[in-house]
Amino acid sequence: MTQEVFNPTNIIVTGGCGFIGSNFVHYVVNNCPGVHVTVLDKLTYAGNPENIAGLPEDRVELVVGDICDAELLDRIVPGHDAIVHYAAESHNDNSIANPEPFLRTNVEGTYGLLEACRKYDVRYHHISTDEVYGDLALDDPARFTEETPYHPSSPYSSTKASSDLLVRAWHRTFGVRATISNCSNNYGPYQHIEKFIPRQITNILCGIRPKLYGDGKNVRDWIHTDDHSSAVWTILTKGIIGETYLIGADGERSNIDVLRAILERMGKPADDFDWVRDRPGHDRRYAIDSTKLRRHLGWEPAHTDFLEGLDQTIAWYRENEDWWRPTKEATEAKYAAQGQ
Repeated sequence: MTQEVFNPTNIIVTGGCGFIGSNFVHYVVNNCPGVHVTVLDKLTYAGNPENIAGLPEDRVELVVGDICDAELLDRIVPGHDAIVHYAAESHNDNSIANPEPFLRTNVEGTYGLLEACRKYDVRYHHISTDEVYGDLALDDPARFTEETPYHPSSPYSSTKASSDLLVRAWHRTFGVRATISNCSNNYGPYQHIEKFIPRQITNILCGIRPKLYGDGKNVRDWIHTDDHSSAVWTILTKGIIGETYLIGADGERSNIDVLRAILERMGKPADDFDWVRDRPGHDRRYAIDSTKLRRHLGWEPAHTDFLEGLDQTIAWYRENEDWWRPTKEATEAKYAAQGQ
């Protein structure tokens, strides 16, 4: 393994109309002049072409299609020098209700992309999650590292763990030039309102009392999506082939503390929410040790003030109601049917 500086000029971003994928596309357009992005997105419920609307057409092209479509990959992959794979089914509640789409997209889709990279000798970066490691005890000072054993809890995290292992096998067996990153919980603009932070914000904006699972003590390690994007670009261009890097910004907070911060910042009492039954197999704590990424590749997060980032996120949802309003009623109806 030797470190190389890789300067891609024509990349594919799968899932580039989703939350973190679209933010990465914006990051590349704004920070990496001369790089062309082909967005490959199936435009499921979580993929919204409005997320990349207004970006320069000579820099960003949208191809609507399925990463499991081998013929499509044969048409679009040649001529590109890298694939950054964000596309995934990612919502834990949905994976519990119906695991099948998670197996297809997260496992079979990753296999198809790896085969295309192998066939056309294209660099590959795999976006994954800290949930593959399972969870930590609330009173455990340890954090996840690149050496932490995999112990996924949910159908979602088990399919992401499976896809990570496929990447490692295709690198070792077939020589695919691949890197992996496992990131903590992202927040920021363009996040689907089924997710924790935007659901609470949009509930308050709609006059609906927010909902909190279980005892609310579950801890997540939050990172602004812009910092995730800069870390992924750093790994793609500077990372060592075959290596895994954990991305985190030292943002551990309990769910109840995050909810109370949102309520306070939106002018509501700290107890103005409803408790709901806990999610099955709900992980207690995630915490990322990103020392390797920082020490070896020189990356640092820019958004180190969580409350400031939260204020910016609340402002974005206030100012972009036309983006989320059309799906709010259906999202809440689905949660209500699950008793959540």
